[in-house]
Amino acid sequence: DFEASFIRLIDKVTNGSRIEINQTGTTLYYQPGLLYGGSLEHDCSPSRSIGYYLESLLCLAPFMKHPLKIVLRGVTNDQVDPSVDVLKATALPLLKKFGIDGESLEIKINRRGMPPKGGGEILFACPVRKVLQPIQFTDPGKIKRIRGTAYSVRVSPQMANRMVESARNILNKFLPDVYIYTDHMKGVSSGKSPGFGMCLTAETINGTILSAELASNPQGQGAAVLPEELGQNCAKLLLEEVYRGGCVDSTNQSLALLLMTLGQRDVSKVLLGPLSPYTIEFLRHLRSFFQIMFKIETKTPEEEHMGGEKVLMTCVGIGFSNLSKTIR
Repeated sequence: DFEASFIRLIDKVTNGSRIEINQTGTTLYYQPGLLYGGSLEHDCSPSRSIGYYLESLLCLAPFMKHPLKIVLRGVTNDQVDPSVDVLKATALPLLKKFGIDGESLEIKINRRGMPPKGGGEILFACPVRKVLQPIQFTDPGKIKRIRGTAYSVRVSPQMANRMVESARNILNKFLPDVYIYTDHMKGVSSGKSPGFGMCLTAETINGTILSAELASNPQGQGAAVLPEELGQNCAKLLLEEVYRGGCVDSTNQSLALLLMTLGQRDVSKVLLGPLSPYTIEFLRHLRSFFQIMFKIETKTPEEEHMGGEKVLMTCVGIGFSNLSKTIR
């Protein structure tokens, strides 16, 4: 269901794709078309969050023919995929490092929607770039501040404050600059299902952004979560992510590696925390599609307080450039 919705989205974004699925729905024949872009709308399936669709759009958006402006509707925050908040806080600064920036790069949350019914709406806009800059991003730096959002929809606004308080109790032991916004959506902008959750980001002096998030159980599924516990667990997840370290957090490792691969014929380096299973599989795909191999060096931290093992990834881009010219 959500996969069919994803295929429809890809079909909207491209021009001239041929997609054939057999009757039993086990094989998919896909012949890619041109990435077209433009202004679009798409209703995502409520069984997965918008983050699932947005992750792949972030990979494709810089190479469109026309700048992409797309409105996605569905579930904005759930427990499976990276939420829209996290992608907004981490993926956009990552794109900027590769030279994809400007006024028109934005993710805007118009309405929140929690599972199972959704009802959220976001706007994603991204400019087009001809080439990507290679990056040397090997020193994550020290953490200077922690920001976050605690959101609550169709529940008491007090929930958000309770989450904030319990998260701050943990984080304030490490650094004073912790500020967590509360975001209580009312009325039509709160979607169709009740729920609450929290997204935290830690920013370092060199502009690395690491993130963690948690959402409450969907209505009618599983036990009810206490906001205090959720706040505590979210803070612990953030500290875990900081311990893993690296210049890109674990949700965006694959995006960073893809943009490095598609860069100019120049050396790109990035320091990552331990590779997630998804990233390892993604590297195999990069090898089969682009015949590109990364040089992978493990770095053990010199000092005790530098966190877990790191991996230094080095590659030479394939010199991909966006050839679609608009005929005026």
